[in-house]
Amino acid sequence: MQANDQISIPDSSNKSINRTFWRYAIPSVAAMLVNSFYQIIDGIFIGQYVGHEGLAGINMAWPIIYVFAGIGLMIGMGSGSLISRSRGEEQVSSSVKSDALTHSNKTNRTLTTAIFLILVFGILGSILLSISGTHLLQIQGGIDNTLLLGQQYIGPFIWTLVFTILASAMPILIRNDESPNIATGLMIMGACINILLDYLFIVRMDMALHGAGVATVAAQVTVSLCGLAYFLSSTTRLKVGNLTLKLSAMRFDSRLAKQILLLGASSFVMYLYTSFVFALHNRLFMEYGSPVTVGAFAIVGYLMVLYYFIAEGLGEGMQPPVSYFFGAKQTENIKKVLVLATKVTITAGIVWLLILNLFPSNIIGMFNSEDTALIEEATTGIRLHLFAMFLDGYLVLAIMFFMAVNQGKKALGISIGNMLIQLPFLYFLPPLFGVTGVWLAMPISNIVMFLIVAPMVWHHLKTDKDREVNQLLGSRA
Repeated sequence: MQANDQISIPDSSNKSINRTFWRYAIPSVAAMLVNSFYQIIDGIFIGQYVGHEGLAGINMAWPIIYVFAGIGLMIGMGSGSLISRSRGEEQVSSSVKSDALTHSNKTNRTLTTAIFLILVFGILGSILLSISGTHLLQIQGGIDNTLLLGQQYIGPFIWTLVFTILASAMPILIRNDESPNIATGLMIMGACINILLDYLFIVRMDMALHGAGVATVAAQVTVSLCGLAYFLSSTTRLKVGNLTLKLSAMRFDSRLAKQILLLGASSFVMYLYTSFVFALHNRLFMEYGSPVTVGAFAIVGYLMVLYYFIAEGLGEGMQPPVSYFFGAKQTENIKKVLVLATKVTITAGIVWLLILNLFPSNIIGMFNSEDTALIEEATTGIRLHLFAMFLDGYLVLAIMFFMAVNQGKKALGISIGNMLIQLPFLYFLPPLFGVTGVWLAMPISNIVMFLIVAPMVWHHLKTDKDREVNQLLGSRA
């Protein structure tokens, strides 16, 4: 895509909206699918060559690392929303040269501020993980070999968290620089490196979870460095967008930093929610079940995350055009993009749910085909834990939508609510139904949350439409 290929649409036809949405959604979903393969490939190698204890160990380490990936998403989505919105505003004010220059400067200052935030969070995160990593595994129920395996996995991340955060943010920033294909290419490259090194370290060198951690870190470092090279390049053919990171002109803008964190906070809380839910489930499964149950939950989690990342990819693909239309004050186009994204997200969730329920043994067998107890428990988990999965996808989309239209507080409220609403179900159901109660807590809470959030989205769209009509009538009068 060329730098002058704007999001702007000359008409409001469904064909134009569809083309705009898919232009961003396809690379975004592809990137998120590739990102999910980081974790799924780790799980497949560990399940096949280490067993259920290895799956339990990585499932306890994963929520910890996932928080820092969420910080990267927070910075990437927050700064990406500001960049796309500034370009929409620039299009509206393009007739005034000074205004256009102001918007251009703002986009570059947003980028440099995002890089500073990544460095700060990375350094602080490394200090925290070095001090508290083992304790965070123990409070999830990690003991004996499960604890040891979890420590092996998080070890390589302790002093490389800057790259974990950077690798999560870079594809989003590059995509908002109107280069979605390059962003996807970076993710694919990282996944390929991760797969090759997983095979080398886990299968050939028998490094177990330590090898899986090293493989993931190596992939993240590669993606991060290539992303930085993209923004540092102003003359090479690689650089097709508008943003350039100039070291001599790097300035930290505290006001923009606050906006980035506020806009992206909901994305971070969304990741924090996932980490929290996984960690709490790990604890309860160890209390009411065994390491086999946690291993089964790891497999179910990988299968759920695969769809969750599709929904997140659709949401991230929706964000640039919605942010642009919001800046350009094209309310009807915002509604069309959201409706299309909702249909695709829910349909994808239902299709994936049907596949999982029709072929559970075949899919679980990718992770472990010999442990009968593990297969049986994971099959139960698919049927009980995932039946409302597509509603969780809608909640992800709603969060992305509110963030794209500068409603960061609403997006943050949904993210926090989605996390807190599970607590009473996780408190009351396990004592009554044991392991079954743990499996059922999340889908029941998803149903309740959907009944709250769907009317919020509809009300926002209706209010914006009414405001646009009133403004139009007022201008004509």
